[in-house]
Amino acid sequence: MSRTAWSAQDQAPPRDEEQRLRELGYQPVLARRMGGFGNFAISFSVISILSGCMTVYGFGLSTGGPAVMMWGWAGVGLFVLCVGLALAEVTSAYPTSGALYYMADKLGGRRWGWYTGWLNLLGLLGAIAGIDYGAALFTGAFLNLRFGFQPTPGSTFVIFLCILLLHATLNLFGVRLVSVLNSISVWWHLVGVAVIVGALAVVPDQHQSPSFVFTEFVNDTGWANPFYVAAIGLLLAQYTFSGYDASAHLSEETSNASVTAARGIVRAIWVSWIAGFVLLAGLTFAIQDYAGTQRSATGVPPAQILLDALGTAGACALLLVVIVAQLFCGNAEVAAASRMVFAFSRDNALPGSALWRRVSSRTQTPVPAVWLSVAVAALLALPSLYSATAYGAVTAINVIGITPAYAIPIYLRLRAGKRFQPGPWQLGRWSKPIGWTAVCWVAIVTVLFCLPQSSPLTVNSMNYASIALAVVLVLASVWWYVARRSYSTPAAYGNAREQAEIAEGIV
Repeated sequence: MSRTAWSAQDQAPPRDEEQRLRELGYQPVLARRMGGFGNFAISFSVISILSGCMTVYGFGLSTGGPAVMMWGWAGVGLFVLCVGLALAEVTSAYPTSGALYYMADKLGGRRWGWYTGWLNLLGLLGAIAGIDYGAALFTGAFLNLRFGFQPTPGSTFVIFLCILLLHATLNLFGVRLVSVLNSISVWWHLVGVAVIVGALAVVPDQHQSPSFVFTEFVNDTGWANPFYVAAIGLLLAQYTFSGYDASAHLSEETSNASVTAARGIVRAIWVSWIAGFVLLAGLTFAIQDYAGTQRSATGVPPAQILLDALGTAGACALLLVVIVAQLFCGNAEVAAASRMVFAFSRDNALPGSALWRRVSSRTQTPVPAVWLSVAVAALLALPSLYSATAYGAVTAINVIGITPAYAIPIYLRLRAGKRFQPGPWQLGRWSKPIGWTAVCWVAIVTVLFCLPQSSPLTVNSMNYASIALAVVLVLASVWWYVARRSYSTPAAYGNAREQAEIAEGIV
């Protein structure tokens, strides 16, 4: 980066963020109690390498194996860092809870904002379902190892609902508790990775060779083309590297958000990139029985790696580390999604917006938005009761919804050219090359993740991400003709009766 760009962003004096929010058209109603570390921590917690990498690790074993997991992580992480850098620059200019859709609205117009918002909302709600259901799967695996409990789709779903209820309750106490939990989460993840990798490096008598970890290619998808298999195998990394827009969604509750929210996005990505590579390498080196790991009776391949390498006691202890990390992750995601629901409702984009935008006068938390977020997540995961492949569909929904939403404001910022007025955090002369790299990458992965992941194609093996994307776009289009007259992001605060009514909606 140019010296002028990055030195300016880090040394910029704190702005009056409440006044800046009014300039963007909104009356401040949320409590600005989160610092820079807390803002970084929420994106880092949502990315959650101990959730994403561990949950989708079994998928990676079949779609390219160790080679694709390791090199795919390195390559995808680099491109995602470009996306994060470009998105951070736009976030610095528009630090609002609406984040992506507000940016798109201001840079491209109402329809751009509308569809970006619906894609972002789909991705965030799908992420809650994916994260918390993954935590339920790992909890079932822990109970299996410790108490002989046999997880079934029904029991796993009950655990999932309990986790959703826990996260909703924690989020009702206000953003200060969310910030504290996320700060703890950062150290829990980093120390947890060190403990897991250290134990897997020291305790087992046997390890896989470096050639196996970095060159072994495994194809259990049914597709013959290795390039196709390697491409869909990137889902492991791309699924994990999502949710860093949480820093932007919490910007109205962050001090000096024009700088710290942008910085939080970038730091969350590169720290996760490094730590995630170490975690994947540690797991893969410690595989004792590849086929046995894939067919694990626990239903969770990483649990089998821990069991084979460390024994039952060691596996249980480290599974608890992973489960707690996943709980931190899901809690942070509920916070981010609920702020998106609140912001989208504030601009009258959702059915029942008058309810979902209400804020508690005691905690300054959007309570109805929190409950809506966890309720929709529960509905998204409901098919897992009937189909073993439903969880894969939920993770794909997360990626297919949120990833295009990242690229839209970046593309519109590039199209705007000199009309775009950057905030204090900016990329300088690197803005265009990084921005176009980000847009092209997102276009590629959006196509990849709509492709079928196994052959032959059946009802169970179908990739439903493309169908979910189409359904959301159709519903958004239909609702546009119902709500297009009421949906609007304000041009300036102070002259709109609607803003006064929203402020009076604090309960």
